Amino acid sequence: MLVIAGLGNPGPKYAANRHNIGFMAADAIVRRHSSFGPWQNKFNAEISEGRLEGDKVLVIKPLTFMNSSGQAVGEALRFYKLGPEDLVVLYDELDLAPGKLRIKTGGGSGGHNGIKSIDAHCGKDYRRVRLGIGHPGAKERVHGHVLGDFAKADQAWLDPLLDTIADNAGLLVKGEDSSFMNKIALAVGESDVAASKKKSAANPAPVRKQQSHIRQARQGGPQVPTSGPMAEMLKKLLGKKD
Repeated sequence: MLVIAGLGNPGPKYAANRHNIGFMAADAIVRRHSSFGPWQNKFNAEISEGRLEGDKVLVIKPLTFMNSSGQAVGEALRFYKLGPEDLVVLYDELDLAPGKLRIKTGGGSGGHNGIKSIDAHCGKDYRRVRLGIGHPGAKERVHGHVLGDFAKADQAWLDPLLDTIADNAGLLVKGEDSSFMNKIALAVGESDVAASKKKSAANPAPVRKQQSHIRQARQGGPQVPTSGPMAEMLKKLLGKKD
């Protein structure tokens, strides 16, 4: 059995926050796969049970608020007699560009309080799926950034990211982390290209005006007449002598 924990804060106030991207990913997985039942309250969390790739999977969203996420996740692991090797955690990562995804087993918390709590309650040797939300650039802006809602423009990469996580959750069950990351990279990369093309089409580059013969001549341009009335005028204006 595999436990997939999405991290976030409960309640409508936080629903669209960047900090809640783990909740969003968990919701996307349950919505996509018909094997999952409705959300239920257990372990001080919302849980949904289903099957992926023939294996039983528990998706869990702690209701303990982010900083105490480990309480709910630890309780679920103990109930099913599972260890950290049976746990995958989905959460926001400041140090990854928006839409980027990385998976690692073990390691430090990177200052993420939800991960600190899970480390304390469950041990450190679980798989961490880090979902990039980008860094605001200054330490004093971090709090407002993570607890701020995703902007409308973020949907260009957020929707493909969540859809691809849901579509390929079975790869996490099979332990095919590299293939999973490749799927995400391709999907989000293609969405970036599409968004860039759409932006270019909506804002075409301005047509450059044809420069006058006088300006071209001053800049060493190639279209300077060498004979005729215009050539004589240019010679006088530019001070060029025979």
